[in-house]
Amino acid sequence: MSFFQDTLSIFKKRDLLFLERYKESEDIYTFLFEKDIDLTWKAGQHGLFTITHKKIKNAIRPFTLASAPTEKTIKITTNISDTPSDFKKAMLELEKGMKIKMSGPVGSFYLKDNSPTLLIAGGIGITPYRAMLKQIETEGDGVGKQIHLLYINSKNPFFYKDELDAIANNSSIIVTYLDSRDELLQEMDKFTSLNKDNGKYFIAGPKSMVDSISTYLQNKSVSKRNIKKDAFFGY
Repeated sequence: MSFFQDTLSIFKKRDLLFLERYKESEDIYTFLFEKDIDLTWKAGQHGLFTITHKKIKNAIRPFTLASAPTEKTIKITTNISDTPSDFKKAMLELEKGMKIKMSGPVGSFYLKDNSPTLLIAGGIGITPYRAMLKQIETEGDGVGKQIHLLYINSKNPFFYKDELDAIANNSSIIVTYLDSRDELLQEMDKFTSLNKDNGKYFIAGPKSMVDSISTYLQNKSVSKRNIKKDAFFGY
């Protein structure tokens, strides 16, 4: 069913009004857009964004929505280097009141049940989890959920840290910040030893990280059906 819903959603494009952007760190930017009243999605999904204020090649790019559907704005956070693509140059040209098109949101990267869940984020891969945890906070059902977020980011500050800490302080959700892969694997091993293949595993971050962590989990007897992946590509 989700496949057909995604297909229908992709064909429905809407204009989003640009509100503002700000820096999270030296090369990480957050963009905020006005949200239509009738627009909804499952926290963790991504939209397909199209540049419309100028003609460029490859004018469509996917971005995970870092905002929960209960919030009043659409938030996306992305890396923009000193030599950005034409798409990201166009993103930086957006001024308040200008528009961008979005179709979707689509994808199956979202929480579906109350199974013990391990969320693994690498760098900018924290964006879908920010949406998931904000949605849980808004719905007020964070107490009793067995969710552990492992957030590794060795080169940049931990994005959304204040928000994540506030959610963890008022729920049973655990957030662990990590600086090295060894620490990450140790924390993963703790979770798999307790929950084995009864848990659900979400991995978001650079494709190389997502693939290696998925392989590591499968070698720990975690089945593919219990692993959800969201690989972030650079462009």
